[in-house]
Amino acid sequence: MKKTFEKVYQLKLSVKGITPEIWRRIQVPEDYTFLDLHKAIQTSMNWENYYLHEFEMLNQKTGKPEIITRADNHEYLDQEPPVPEEKARISDYFTLENKDALYTYNFGDNWQVEVLLEKVLPRKKGTKYPICTAGKRAAVPEDIGGILGYEDMLEILKDPEHEEYEDTILWLGKDFDPEYFDPKDVSF
Repeated sequence: MKKTFEKVYQLKLSVKGITPEIWRRIQVPEDYTFLDLHKAIQTSMNWENYYLHEFEMLNQKTGKPEIITRADNHEYLDQEPPVPEEKARISDYFTLENKDALYTYNFGDNWQVEVLLEKVLPRKKGTKYPICTAGKRAAVPEDIGGILGYEDMLEILKDPEHEEYEDTILWLGKDFDPEYFDPKDVSF
């Protein structure tokens, strides 16, 4: 029988290197693993989980940063084997004193998301977790080419006369609005 959790971790996810900021606020159960957190980040950013990812976070017990990812990812890294994300619990890492992690997704585009523990809250009866409670701006599209590719996309969208405008609209969908975000649209 699965243990029921009593506390919820409120996390702010901020995509680094983009202004104005793209961010999400999510609440997840305290018994989440980093694999569960990875899936929640993917969903809240509307990404498809096509690429490798990793978390980097300070281990409170050793005082040293650790890489937390899929156990089979270590062949891609020039360091110690990572901490397996399916075994590492967020509650063993995140505290109000140790509240920052770096999530990197798609090492080609190199999306870096700051994961910040804002609060530890009591579980609300009747609320289904995880939940996205706030955020700003549409997430960066997959395979856009990193920050520079994203900035190019924004410039193309401003200019209907741009030679790549129609292809970009076709690729993103005619309803894509880089400024739009509604947390109610996030379905875990």
